[in-house]
Amino acid sequence: MSLEHKNERLKELISSLKKQSIEQKTNIWKRIALELEKPTRHHRIVNLSKIDKNTKDNDIVIIPGKLLSGGELNKKVTIIAYSYSKNVLDKINGKASILSIEEAMKKFPNGKNIKIIG
Repeated sequence: MSLEHKNERLKELISSLKKQSIEQKTNIWKRIALELEKPTRHHRIVNLSKIDKNTKDNDIVIIPGKLLSGGELNKKVTIIAYSYSKNVLDKINGKASILSIEEAMKKFPNGKNIKIIG
């Protein structure tokens, strides 16, 4: 994916997040949009170990940045991330599910019970 295409995708996502925030009258999507508007070097980077340490089973967490495969994940959680490393899928092998932010906006339109991590 070219850098130009990535930037265009990010702009569309930010616009969708702001629209969702207004339509659902909820702040979480606006907060994620504001995080993603920051320069890429300021996006949050989170390892699986941090999610394991800060969650309980069945929690829903969102990372407005990149998920990395450092550490272990021993809890059954739903992870929403802007992007993630290739090794993450191998490490979680069925313990957790990973959604894109776009998928999460459809599945959890009002954003209730989603924790921001990072």
